[in-house]
Amino acid sequence: MVVGDVHIGSARASAPAWHDQCVYDALVLAGGGARRMGGADKPSRTVGGVSLLDRVLTACAGAATTVVVGPQRDTCRPVLWTREDLAGSGPVAAVAAGLELVTAPHLVLLAGDLPFLTPAVIGQLVAAVDQDGAMLVDDGGRDQYLCSAWRTSALRQSDLTSDRLALLLKALHTRRLALPVRQGRPPPWMDCDTEADLQQARELA
Repeated sequence: MVVGDVHIGSARASAPAWHDQCVYDALVLAGGGARRMGGADKPSRTVGGVSLLDRVLTACAGAATTVVVGPQRDTCRPVLWTREDLAGSGPVAAVAAGLELVTAPHLVLLAGDLPFLTPAVIGQLVAAVDQDGAMLVDDGGRDQYLCSAWRTSALRQSDLTSDRLALLLKALHTRRLALPVRQGRPPPWMDCDTEADLQQARELA
């Protein structure tokens, strides 16, 4: 349920001051099968000499606790690890598993393959949460469900039996956050689903 779009004048703008006192956790999904990469361990692939997962963990380093759903890997900072009851059973099951370890009143929900996510964007997402949550929309108007921020209680009360993450999150009261991207710069929502995506990210880094 969309409750309004928010357009930010600059992707480099600072988040509102209250964000500095807002406690949030990070929930990172890093357990997919990477079928379009031939089953490779996608979060461990590198861009600019840094793994995709570590790039995401650096962006959300302001989180009080970071929970990663997926197989354990070496990471640039300490995190809590967990798995779905049935490993690889999809993003909704991963969210449900990760929520068990979240303790902060807010959380950011992130994919583990966002090489150009930044702390500033994380701050803007958390600051944009009004009712249930806020998510980025790309320059084509598409919702970026795994680049979003939520009230933890709203996610816990959502339909975690749904078979699709989009259906689960669309039922919540969500603000859609549109950020401008400077010409020639990669957007923060850019992910790496294919080898071609990964190569493009490496060229842009």
